[in-house]
Amino acid sequence: MRTSVPASAFVAAIVGFGGTLALIIAAATAVGATREQTTSWVAAVCLAMAFETAWLSWRYRMPVVTAWSTPGAALVAASSGFTIEQAVGAFIVAALLLVATGLFKPLTRLISRIPASVASGMLAGIVVSFVMAAARTAQADAGLVLPLLAAFFLIRLVSPAMSVLFVLVGGVVLAWLTGRVPALPPLEISTLTWITPEFSPTAVIGLAIPLYLVTMASQNLSGLAVLRASGYEPPAGPLIAVTGFFSLVSAPFGAITTNLAAISAAICTGPDAHPDPQKRWLTGPFYALTYLVFALFGASLVSLFAVLPPSLIVLVAGLGLLAPLANALSIAIAEPGDRIAATVAFAVTASGLTAAGIGSAFWGLVAGIVVLALDAAKIRFSKQ
Repeated sequence: MRTSVPASAFVAAIVGFGGTLALIIAAATAVGATREQTTSWVAAVCLAMAFETAWLSWRYRMPVVTAWSTPGAALVAASSGFTIEQAVGAFIVAALLLVATGLFKPLTRLISRIPASVASGMLAGIVVSFVMAAARTAQADAGLVLPLLAAFFLIRLVSPAMSVLFVLVGGVVLAWLTGRVPALPPLEISTLTWITPEFSPTAVIGLAIPLYLVTMASQNLSGLAVLRASGYEPPAGPLIAVTGFFSLVSAPFGAITTNLAAISAAICTGPDAHPDPQKRWLTGPFYALTYLVFALFGASLVSLFAVLPPSLIVLVAGLGLLAPLANALSIAIAEPGDRIAATVAFAVTASGLTAAGIGSAFWGLVAGIVVLALDAAKIRFSKQ
């Protein structure tokens, strides 16, 4: 076997995990998760990704790798007023919707009809606050942040995928050398903690439905596109249904929704992984093995993030969402006729508006669709 296969899988796993773990920690904190529950969250989501990646790659003989929902984590992290039990209930509902989407083609077609511009405007509104918060750390903690920012923008010229990971690793080293980290936590084995779900109507509408929509629109559809661009013909329904099933099983242990990967998949599906497209599926088992290791030592990683300077966590989370923000904004304004609707979706979502206990992501999507419908009605009326 070529060494490029495990190497590509390892790099993809490291980039996906290290670049966005800060968001998972932020999401767990936002819903009031304890340290044990946060550890369980990380371990359970890693286990779900490991099992579904190994199974799907072996079953379909293509490099199907999965990831946690990065925009979904940002959505949860930006929410307020929800408990961890309500969040788990929302994760279960979102997982059931994913299973239904994979099993029933009409639902898949319905989701695909949501205007990409409005969905992207909503996604941009979710993540923009994290990117702005990262920018503010330059003033609050200049000694730590400015060198890391300079390194980030230089490294991304060579390797965009590794730039966020470098900031995380470099930030840990710099914080330790400057005495900002008193002592590194000891190695600790993870444990799973059962969290009894609570199915709150406001959490279902404010968390579950937006989580499902951003997972489908910005993750699963992108993941399928990456596989197709590499010459594969992925069966969309079964892939989505399997990720939904594993999300359902792992949710009671705190795990957020998992989905098809896009950036990580691009590392595993290209010729650098293996010249023969028929053998690139072997990256899947190695990717899964790496995430099993992450699951085993997730407790140590959570403990490490707990002792790091808060400005570093905010910086890593914001830089990790910089590329998704740029991509979402470009899609949102790509169609001139949709720009106002997409901008409304962005503005309402970014405002943090909460009405009837339901968060701004849902209202942003609704507002964007309403404006788009009004514009379409105006065009039809003018033609009569």
